[in-house]
Amino acid sequence: MINFPYTIPHIAEILGLKSFKKMKQVLITKLVIDSRAVTEPEGSLFFALTGKRDGHKYMADAYANGIRNFVISDPQYSQQYADANILLVNDVLAALQKLAKNHREQYNLKVIGITGSNGKTIVKEWLYQLLAADFNIIRSPKSFNSQIGVPLSVWEIQKEHTLGVFEAGISKVNEMDVLEEIIKPDIGILTNLGEAHAEGFSSAIEKLNEKLKLFKDTELFIYAPEYTEGILKDNLPGKTKFTWSLKEDADLQVLFIEPVDGQNYIIAKYKGVEISCLVPFNDQASVENAIICWATLLALGYSPEQADERLDKLTRVSMRLELKNGINQCSVIDDSYSADISSLAIALDFLNIQNQHPKRTLVLSDLYETGKDNRILYKEIAALLKQKNVDRLIGVGPNIMASKGLFPMETRFFESTQGFIESFPSLHFNNETILIKGARKFEFERISKLIEQKVHDTVMEIDLNALAGNLQFYRAKLSPGVKIMAMVKAFSYGSGSFEIANLLQYHKVDYLAVAYTDEGIALRKGGIKMPIMVMSPEPSAFDAIVRYKLEPELYNLEILNSFIDFVNEVNYPVHLKIDTGMHRLGFEEPDLPELLNIITNTEKIKVTSVFSHLVGSEEGMHDDFTKLQIARFNKVADMIGNALDYKIIRHISNTSAISRHPDAQLDMVRIGIGLYGFDAGIKDNKGLQTVAVLKTTITQIKHIKADETVGYGRRGLLHADGTIATVKIGYADGYNRAFGNGVGRMLIKGKLVPTVGVICMDMCMLDVTGLDVKTGDEVIVFNDQLTIAKLAKQINTIPYEILTNVSQRVKRVYFYE
Repeated sequence: MINFPYTIPHIAEILGLKSFKKMKQVLITKLVIDSRAVTEPEGSLFFALTGKRDGHKYMADAYANGIRNFVISDPQYSQQYADANILLVNDVLAALQKLAKNHREQYNLKVIGITGSNGKTIVKEWLYQLLAADFNIIRSPKSFNSQIGVPLSVWEIQKEHTLGVFEAGISKVNEMDVLEEIIKPDIGILTNLGEAHAEGFSSAIEKLNEKLKLFKDTELFIYAPEYTEGILKDNLPGKTKFTWSLKEDADLQVLFIEPVDGQNYIIAKYKGVEISCLVPFNDQASVENAIICWATLLALGYSPEQADERLDKLTRVSMRLELKNGINQCSVIDDSYSADISSLAIALDFLNIQNQHPKRTLVLSDLYETGKDNRILYKEIAALLKQKNVDRLIGVGPNIMASKGLFPMETRFFESTQGFIESFPSLHFNNETILIKGARKFEFERISKLIEQKVHDTVMEIDLNALAGNLQFYRAKLSPGVKIMAMVKAFSYGSGSFEIANLLQYHKVDYLAVAYTDEGIALRKGGIKMPIMVMSPEPSAFDAIVRYKLEPELYNLEILNSFIDFVNEVNYPVHLKIDTGMHRLGFEEPDLPELLNIITNTEKIKVTSVFSHLVGSEEGMHDDFTKLQIARFNKVADMIGNALDYKIIRHISNTSAISRHPDAQLDMVRIGIGLYGFDAGIKDNKGLQTVAVLKTTITQIKHIKADETVGYGRRGLLHADGTIATVKIGYADGYNRAFGNGVGRMLIKGKLVPTVGVICMDMCMLDVTGLDVKTGDEVIVFNDQLTIAKLAKQINTIPYEILTNVSQRVKRVYFYE
């Protein structure tokens, strides 16, 4: 018997709790782990997960957002909310998993489970495209495949679903058993086994065996024998097995793959005869994922003809939201290829992070294959939009148009995308954040092109998830209670302004720091409300500093007195910089008597923090001097703290000090370039993720005869016949002239190619001799393989310079999953 929604007593029974603090009866429909992502607070159950961050500390935020039902493991929080249901358990994650396992057991729908190292999410999304005509499918949203993501995904199963497609990801031994119990797949699919997460296993065979646990009770197992080497076929899971291979005999044996106009024509042997399919992709990973889907269709009983017809219609899956600049000072969030309730909620959360514009607009198409009556579906969507503070809805499609009376905000509706396009001038997009979310059949890319600002062919892509991951990497190294100041000076190290600051504000860093007042003003105008320290506060900008509630760094007696003379407020927050050895800015020990006299005899300012700057925290050779700096700082900070009748924040640790000098954390740390994936104090930046990718395109191909010259000053010379590609990046874009004449390298189709001749203002030339390239091909300037650290080494500089030199004319595109 299916009991959904669940009552609190029923959940307590499932979790094995004999007693709990009771209140009025409620029905639970939503499981919540993030206090900021609340859509239906009255029906939500908040799980206070512990890990890198303690969820108990965010119970107050969840409570403020309307949640009154909590699962916790720390008893001290059980008495703080008099009108809330509190379920006290030993392990909150285990409770979440147990509840999802029980929920899965209530349904007998067929379930496909997918694991591997690469391709899980793409295969899942393509199977959704291929099978949606025959099943009402519930699937993992985005890449929810972790110990937390899987139970949240499985919880969404409802009685109308006839097929589940869930992915499972692991990073160490003994993780898959729990996921298998929750998913309970009838059909198992093993995707590509690459190197991802290999560090959590002693060997490749150990990783394989752990992944295969997902399929221990499957009826059907679909795999490639080349990915199960080392295990006998008889020892593989699955009562029935279906194999595919590019190398050997298999149920689906690929014979050859032929590129055809950007697509691939694939011939294979199946049941003793040759069959074929055309897949609309040409990159190797996509072709392999498409073959996995081909094998799955055949294994499920579809005919080769049916499979070919469906595979030909596959469309690319964008797993990331794209934040771009739009027309008329707008920001555009492009999610134009995906439309379902789960992904809509995720996209609206990202829309809510954006504070740079006063208005939030959603362009939304009809939603299909939800299994819900349209009246119920659009009533639920209307409530979601209201809860997420959407100011304007533009609906496209007959179903959403028929439900227009449900939406309590400014609205416009169109029967079709063409209708929207014809009325585009009358929609007056201006100074707003626009989320574009559409089902594939509506071709919302046509709308995106209208609203987006034209993008230069050279772009820097910023992975906001990676940046948030790096923040968590450092946060996990901090002692309890240590605050974080994030450095967003120099346009966030070249990565953006409010786009980065909004994310940091969302992830609750305590302070931001900028170099100059105008940077702080830009953040305030972009909707950033958190404290901002200005590191170089020129006296001419004092008025703006006070007007925009910025907090100046004061570093000598002259600027301290100037600011006190200027300010007319009481207890205006300031930060004192102490010079302990950098000898750049800061008060020195001889200044202390007068400094103490000034700050103890004025009510105009309040010293929020005292700090200093380490000289060489990243290098072992400077460790003794680092310790000396820390000792000097503590001595001065003690003197200042003892002179004041209130508590001050002390901070000296920069990025590398967090990693190498944990004793220097004090009250707060400052994270700079570490947020962007680089820490000179960590070998090979292990544990950090690359945030920025700079890419451009080929403008023209030229075939050059031996001894002909290339570029200004005839500096470029080919000693044999060859081919050069002109690409759209030059020193005005931030690609240093020192990279010329073969010093610099770029990546084209995975191959490193050298520069030829000098770097021009807007372009440069590459030697692509022997490569099959054409105009328009993508060229990588730096990414996670060709890192900014490698580029810095090529021209004898530092990663900071490479990143911050990327010109503002290079468009930034922000990705968020």
